[in-house]
Amino acid sequence: MKTLELNRKRGRPRAFSPQSKAGSIQALDRGMTLLRVVAEADGLTLTDLAQRTGIAPSTVHRLLFTLESHRFVTHDEERGLWFIGVDAFQIGTAFLRNRRLAGMGRETMRQLMEQTGETINLGIEDDGEVVFISQVESHNTLRAFFRAGSRSLMHASGVGKALLAGFSESRVKQILYSKGLMRFTDKTLVEPAALFVELNESRQRGWAVDDEERTLGMRCVAAPIYNEMGEVIAAVSMSGPAVRITSQRLGEFGPLVMRAADQITASIGGIPPKKFALN
Repeated sequence: MKTLELNRKRGRPRAFSPQSKAGSIQALDRGMTLLRVVAEADGLTLTDLAQRTGIAPSTVHRLLFTLESHRFVTHDEERGLWFIGVDAFQIGTAFLRNRRLAGMGRETMRQLMEQTGETINLGIEDDGEVVFISQVESHNTLRAFFRAGSRSLMHASGVGKALLAGFSESRVKQILYSKGLMRFTDKTLVEPAALFVELNESRQRGWAVDDEERTLGMRCVAAPIYNEMGEVIAAVSMSGPAVRITSQRLGEFGPLVMRAADQITASIGGIPPKKFALN
């Protein structure tokens, strides 16, 4: 058995006594906060984690020890860095299995990537933001990339606008009120009236566009995916450099993305609703 105090590497937690039942809820809350921070980065030291979470280093020690015992985090002893663990990944994929979207849409996404030569993403809405849950990368050297699990504000995202176009006016307003309309580039739509006009246009044609609104030089075309009740639950998108996804070719790419979205909708038993205008 190792002598923990003498042989402990950088960033390793010391032994600790189990938390009392009275503190178990707070410990769980802190553990989840810590796990999210670990997942968002590509390796952090214990000191980094304490600073980012605002949790005392001694408490971070204990939480990491518990998370590591369940393989939710893993430790690189040589560099003293903590990473997300394999069991966290396995539990996270259960969400995708339940939604069926990622698995059912994978082949359609691959075919769309081969047709267009661009990166294809699948995203959903969570707490008023886009969360990307699946991706098929382009083979091009210059390509778009969104890490699975990454988030984006909806008003400056092709996937986000495809989702917003399927929401009720009251829900769109609630999201915009809570999240705001941050300006990322000089093309970002930051006026609600202008955004509503574009959402109506997107709804009528069946696909939405991010025209360098999140990142200059990058365009995205996205279309909604529906459930069996005709409710928008996700969107599939094609993203790439504006020099390849030109304004002139949007009319070509839009229907391709919309067709892929319709295929994914059908594969999960969904039904596209009739087009309607947002009053």
